[in-house]
Amino acid sequence: MNGRLKPGRGRFITLEGGEGVGKSTQMRLLAARLAAQAIRVVTTREPGGSPKAEIIREAILSGRTKFLGPMAEALLFSAARIDHLDTLIRPALARGAWVICDRFIDSMIAYQGATGEPEPAVLRALARIVAGDDHPDLTLILDLPPEIGLARADARRRQRGEPTDRFEGEAPAFHRDLRERFLTIAAAEPARCVVIDADAPVETVGERIWQAVDERLLSPEKDDTQPEDAPAEDIS
Repeated sequence: MNGRLKPGRGRFITLEGGEGVGKSTQMRLLAARLAAQAIRVVTTREPGGSPKAEIIREAILSGRTKFLGPMAEALLFSAARIDHLDTLIRPALARGAWVICDRFIDSMIAYQGATGEPEPAVLRALARIVAGDDHPDLTLILDLPPEIGLARADARRRQRGEPTDRFEGEAPAFHRDLRERFLTIAAAEPARCVVIDADAPVETVGERIWQAVDERLLSPEKDDTQPEDAPAEDIS
């Protein structure tokens, strides 16, 4: 899906990657640039993004649900996503807004896949059941050596006085495998995914992201032609 979707529907962009790659910062920058183009933008995150999903997020990232086992955590992630989609993402897309989400299904596949359980086929089946046809139109995978990303995440956490979360505390091998899993997802779905080199200044990474969004979503729309008597889609 790269810009030629149902008239009136917004666009769905996801930002993915390991710890400390800068997704939250880049989401804010991208939202501001899209807003400057008179595009309505909604920013959100997973797990979380809606009141019920935020409760599940806190339980998962605190580590309190780890004892339940991988399958139970996968179901919790899915439960959070159901509420997030129904409460925020689908209504926003339906009214023509562009949704930018910090993590989505790819993170569940990559993070839980890196633990080895549940099996990838089970995770993909859960993703299909929960999301249905609401897949991202564009996924930007921010790529960074894990030791750099973890150092950034640690510095941010110390600055805020926050504890290490459920996934930041995993062993280095986990984070190396995680990076490879994201790159594997990108290689398997090049029509949807763009890998962004995040080992650069914030502004440089932002320009790389904007170029991908312009090429994949904005430029195709500019090239679309409509009958003379058909009004242009209003996304302001």
